[in-house]
Amino acid sequence: MTAEEKLRSITLAPYLIKATALIGEARSVGGNQFRHAFATLGILLDYKYFSNSVLLKAALVHDLFEDIPDTDRNALIDLDADGYKVTQLVLEVTKHADESKANYLKRVLESGSTNAKTLKVADRISNLTDINRSIFTKSKISRYLDETEKYVIPMAEQVNADMVIELRDLIKSRRLMVQIRMWGR
Repeated sequence: MTAEEKLRSITLAPYLIKATALIGEARSVGGNQFRHAFATLGILLDYKYFSNSVLLKAALVHDLFEDIPDTDRNALIDLDADGYKVTQLVLEVTKHADESKANYLKRVLESGSTNAKTLKVADRISNLTDINRSIFTKSKISRYLDETEKYVIPMAEQVNADMVIELRDLIKSRRLMVQIRMWGR
């Protein structure tokens, strides 16, 4: 079976339905978490992760436990044959309430599965694409870019060389954006 044929055989509908809970969850850059989930899925498809059903399904619900803490994990597990693995992957990329962002990223970098690192990199590509210079201060964007260089690029280096290139390009363009557009802030 080709990768495209495998993609045709993946049933995403149950995960799409679960992801609709994110529609009301606003993102500070505008839009909502539901659209961000689709963007993350789109990035994975763009990188041809066609045959990884667990990764693709997890992309749709990767922020569910953080943004909707009362989500019934068992309901996610019971969605289909991949439910348990999808739930475990989502838990891997979920930041714990008592965990600093740096410790969270370090945990994923040092002990995350290949799928967790790949999902986190796709998530960060989406976030960097959406950075809005009119909402964030120069220092906040700079810190976010530094964090990406320290933790997320090393993840990408472990899972996908092409994602490394995209991350570096995004960092470069966002640093330039900060210098050109936010010089007064």
